Amino acid sequence: MLKFFRKYHKWGGVVLTVLLVLFAISGIILNHRDLLSRVSVNRNYLPGDYRYENWNIAAVRDMYGLSQDSVLLYGNVGVWLTDSTVSQFRDMNAGFPDGIDNRKIFKVLRYKQYLLAGTLFGLYGYSQNEQKWQNIALPVHEKNVVDLLVKGDSLMVMLRSGILLTTDMQNFRAMDLPTPYGYDNRVSLFKTLWVVHSGEIYGNVGKLIVDFAALIMIFLSVTGILLFFNRKKIKQRKAKAEAQKRLKQKYRWNIKWHNKVGWITIVLLLITTFTGIFLRPPLLAMIGNVRVKKIPFTELDTPNPWFDILRRMIFLPDEDMFIISTSEGFYFSGDNLKTLNRFRHQPPASVMGVTVLKNAENGALVVGSFEGLFLWDYHTGYVYDVMKQQEYIRPVKAGPPVGDFKITGYGFDKKGREIVFDYSHGATGIFGKADFPEMPAEILKKSPMSLWNVALEVHTARFYKVILGNFYILIVPLTGMFTLLILISGIVLWFKYHRKSRSAKKHIVRTE
Repeated sequence: MLKFFRKYHKWGGVVLTVLLVLFAISGIILNHRDLLSRVSVNRNYLPGDYRYENWNIAAVRDMYGLSQDSVLLYGNVGVWLTDSTVSQFRDMNAGFPDGIDNRKIFKVLRYKQYLLAGTLFGLYGYSQNEQKWQNIALPVHEKNVVDLLVKGDSLMVMLRSGILLTTDMQNFRAMDLPTPYGYDNRVSLFKTLWVVHSGEIYGNVGKLIVDFAALIMIFLSVTGILLFFNRKKIKQRKAKAEAQKRLKQKYRWNIKWHNKVGWITIVLLLITTFTGIFLRPPLLAMIGNVRVKKIPFTELDTPNPWFDILRRMIFLPDEDMFIISTSEGFYFSGDNLKTLNRFRHQPPASVMGVTVLKNAENGALVVGSFEGLFLWDYHTGYVYDVMKQQEYIRPVKAGPPVGDFKITGYGFDKKGREIVFDYSHGATGIFGKADFPEMPAEILKKSPMSLWNVALEVHTARFYKVILGNFYILIVPLTGMFTLLILISGIVLWFKYHRKSRSAKKHIVRTE
């Protein structure tokens, strides 16, 4: 058994070194999105799957009409002014901080005399005098504005964990959202493993601890490779005596600190590796619907039942009703958000969040996400699959977390017909081919990929799809499981070596 562990630890480490280093580096980047938001990567340097074509890859989230012949197109490409025939485009991104991540727009609307944009990193208002966007300070630490809604004289600013209310754009008040009926004070196991894996469970301190674990993984991978090659050189005995001596010194230093650092941090490395393998398919299916108690004294242990789950909202004036979309389902309120109840019949919606939520009248909503585009009668629960033009039949068993159509946005083409934007295919007609222009060269030039998103593609292994096709989905779970075995075999070998070394020292002491 010891022989197996020794062989596996050596060759497993050699084979997985590059992957482990890339996972570690990308993980550190993912933990510091704010800090690195200004850094972008030219898409021409990336595989073809990451280059825009026909407004794909979530380029557009929505189109907002300013006037009869002025329309704002917005999404991951920022904000661009066009006309009702979608013919000309003018850059409207002046004022946003540098970096494409700072131009990730979730919602644009007009409130009184203000033109507002809700972005990944805050709320912005457009200054007509200076012809640029200006940041509007919000009285909360959270920055991600996921939706904006005007109701009467008030503006509602939805963040991922709460809603702010203002009537003058100067004073923002946090709304006291009620606890929904039947709330069990639990969170999804997915969310729990996510924050443990990233370190967010203990805030910024936790992130730094996980960053440290990533650096340790890099150190162990590099020293392991050096041990492998130095050992081969020492065995060959081709070097001169002095060079051979230096090689042995390096080897002893590497193995000393490889072992010491490894056993000191083993628990942290095991936790980080183990939690990561469940955050991607296929093992994600095992935990997708599991809810667990909140871990005490952590970021999850909050009395706010809406912590980090709010995504979209809509107000239906004819019924005087709010509908709120969250990562855990849809809720409604008929008493101005004094109470919130979960819909008994839920529409299909991706766990990644709803991208389209519009009123279709007659008691129905248009709901779009990576599950597809659906017409949902929230009174009866009836769901119609708009893209397939048939009644939606809910699967008996949960399948992949994405559908045949990955809807990222909604808009209209040159002829005024409604269209959707699909993540893979871009501008797509609902009832026929879309008459939508090609992406202008200026938009392509000014829409690189954020470093954070590149790191996400590497960390989730989607980056390797170019080489492996759909088999890329197995990289995360297989690498994770093999890494667990490498770590366990390493600690077994260290323990055996350490015990043997201690026994030898005791024997020397006795003989003296």
